[in-house]
Amino acid sequence: MESVNPLLTGKPYPLGASVDDNGVNFTLFSANATQVVLCVFDEFGLNEQQFPLTQKTRQIWHGYLPQAKAGTLYGYRVYGPYQPLLGHRFNHHKLLLDPYAKQLFGELEVNDVTYGYQIDSPDSDLSFCSKDNGKYMPKCCVVDDRALRNRPVKRLNIPLEQTIIYETHVKGFSVLNPEVNDDIKGTYAGLAAPSSIQYLTQLGVNCVELLPVQSFFNEPFLIEKNLSNYWGYNSIGFFAPNAAYMSGESITEFRDMVDSLHDAGIEVILDVVYNHTAEGSRLGPTLSFRGIDNANYYRLVSNEQRLYINDTGCGNTFNSNHPQVLQLIMDSLRYWVEVMGVDGFRFDLASCLGRETYGFDPGCGFFDALSQDPVLCQVKLIAEPWDIGPGGYQLGNYPIAFSEWNDRYRDTMRRFWRGDHGMLPEFARRFHGSDDFFEHHGRSPSASINFITSHDGYTLKDLVSFNQRHNLANGEGNRDGHHENLSANYGEEGETSKVAINQIRQRQQRNFLATLLLSQGVPMMLCGDEMGNSQQGNNNAYCQDNKISWIDWKTIDWSLVEFTSQLINLRQRFPILCHKDFIHVPDNKRDSGFVWYGRDGEPMSKRQWSEQSCRSLAVVITSGELAQQPHALLLVLNADVENQSFTLPSLNCYGPWQCLLSTQNLNNDNLAQSELIKERKAVLQSRSLMLFHANFQLVQDKESIDDSH
Repeated sequence: MESVNPLLTGKPYPLGASVDDNGVNFTLFSANATQVVLCVFDEFGLNEQQFPLTQKTRQIWHGYLPQAKAGTLYGYRVYGPYQPLLGHRFNHHKLLLDPYAKQLFGELEVNDVTYGYQIDSPDSDLSFCSKDNGKYMPKCCVVDDRALRNRPVKRLNIPLEQTIIYETHVKGFSVLNPEVNDDIKGTYAGLAAPSSIQYLTQLGVNCVELLPVQSFFNEPFLIEKNLSNYWGYNSIGFFAPNAAYMSGESITEFRDMVDSLHDAGIEVILDVVYNHTAEGSRLGPTLSFRGIDNANYYRLVSNEQRLYINDTGCGNTFNSNHPQVLQLIMDSLRYWVEVMGVDGFRFDLASCLGRETYGFDPGCGFFDALSQDPVLCQVKLIAEPWDIGPGGYQLGNYPIAFSEWNDRYRDTMRRFWRGDHGMLPEFARRFHGSDDFFEHHGRSPSASINFITSHDGYTLKDLVSFNQRHNLANGEGNRDGHHENLSANYGEEGETSKVAINQIRQRQQRNFLATLLLSQGVPMMLCGDEMGNSQQGNNNAYCQDNKISWIDWKTIDWSLVEFTSQLINLRQRFPILCHKDFIHVPDNKRDSGFVWYGRDGEPMSKRQWSEQSCRSLAVVITSGELAQQPHALLLVLNADVENQSFTLPSLNCYGPWQCLLSTQNLNNDNLAQSELIKERKAVLQSRSLMLFHANFQLVQDKESIDDSH
């Protein structure tokens, strides 16, 4: 910048850096600071110029810099008391990131001076570090987002119950795809590449849920091990897209990706982390919030404010109870919806956001703010309904606007197909949409986000290939990650050349996928599960930014991909598989129905439900006579190690059963069984399932129906 005029008064809103035709308005919240200095740099992030923000309105420091433009690099130095025992950690020797920065320039270089204290001092974080960190910090970049704000967003508004979520990682999805150009592999543009979108549309998913894309940093302990935070659950910039996923220098690339996915009929949900930040515990670096106003941005232990409340397990807990912090979160969410075009959010460790000083409250300030916001009340909201804090597990207790990750569904389906005893009642509840958790206060089956696997844990192939975790690559002596995975290897640990074992594993993968996509509720698939992707038994690959985590496009099981696509097609073909409301035993034949049957073809009795050794059952779902095309579906499941014979239920007013899908055929060829099954008999191989269909027939055809049965 050739010349800069002195700061003008400016205005306290909007927060962050706002561009107009004549300059940039800068604002920063800090209730306890004594002075705030705007630091402006040249295009290389060097030659710092300082401009004190002399104006303060309602704890918002502000100033207007004439002639400043988009692309200006800046940061802040904030003066105030360094009194950790009282919760204050101001240190003006530390350049700080703007919480509202929309883009970051450069990378963080972690070393001794990025800490606010002397890390080698016996006084630990009570000591004070006067070394300057400026040259080691990334800089904030002023963004002119006016054009993006004026760009219309193509809203798909896919009903939640019809949504099929595909959880994926921006980099991991395309970085090894040979059909994606080298210059955009592993980027937002790579996910939006024609070959990427073609794959997703042919698979049939209509929503991608992206692991964190907001700017995040690597934890110092990972850097020491030459590892990095691959998943991204270590946020520092709630507005700025992670620069490592950009193929160029413009954040417009992210919006372009969203628009391309929308054009293909695919919505975008972001996994967001507002429960903690990358600054970690009291022994972590000073990067932004800690140096701006530690006592307000974080939840501190009330009687020892040197310490952070750690309900996240990540060293700190973001203070969403504070009105200014709540505003930051709300402004961030609206920005990603209105400017970046996304369709919803999955909130990591959401119980942190719902916890007041007295505990979790579904009527807390954050949830109330979301529900009344005219923008955010219209998007999809998904909670990870737990954290490690007191009373953190809250499955089923979120407000009506939320859906929830259902870990009870995950664990139940894993145990059922593993062959555990006594699972029938629990299996039935989870398959039905977990009405015991969600059928209250007007909630529907779509409140349950069903999943078998997610980023956190085994892939589907590893779930049927390993009994034990294999996490040595993480550098923690194989102590990290879940100890109990409810998995089975069926005879050998990991890869095997034994045909019989591989056949069981292939069948089990199909069983899991079929169960997931035929259950009531919203299915979420982990990217790569439909391909047979493996992480080599690593069930905590958060720090594996390498081939352990990346999708290997050269070893895809295309037969499994085709099977998954068939399942998605069936779910979309038969609306009763994604019913908007809970359905039960029908009161009359006009109602949709959901009835469980035993192997004898009769409705399940109390005795059958209590049989501990029984691992097979069937369910009939009927659309009711008032449906546009009345029909019935019959799903027969056998998780036993032995083959089982079933008598198929006989339904009045419905024609003979026709097989639509079977996991007994690994080549996906169901044509041999597509003929009408007139004998009402079926033999299911061990660990397999079959799906049947019957059409509604008019009452006058009842005699012919009975004859066919």
